[in-house]
Amino acid sequence: MGDVIRWAAFSCVLVPLVLVGYGISAAGAGGAALGLAAVTAACRLLLRQSERGAAQLHSEQYCGHRGRHGRSGPGAHRGGRRADRGAPVE
Repeated sequence: MGDVIRWAAFSCVLVPLVLVGYGISAAGAGGAALGLAAVTAACRLLLRQSERGAAQLHSEQYCGHRGRHGRSGPGAHRGGRRADRGAPVE
């Protein structure tokens, strides 16, 4: 992600300089720079949220997350009364 942010910051500086070089007013170039900075900040925020979501999904899938109540599978119970195999169940 660091490379993306560096390139975005570089373009936020370079684009206004090029615009001034082509005859756009300094105010117009400054507005373009602010617009690019706003878009860069929004994209950075969305990228960080996406990375957090992917990391959370990865940890839930591969790190043994077993759900809300910690059961290891469907129908698995941790305790309680158990009937013997041959005994009738009430």
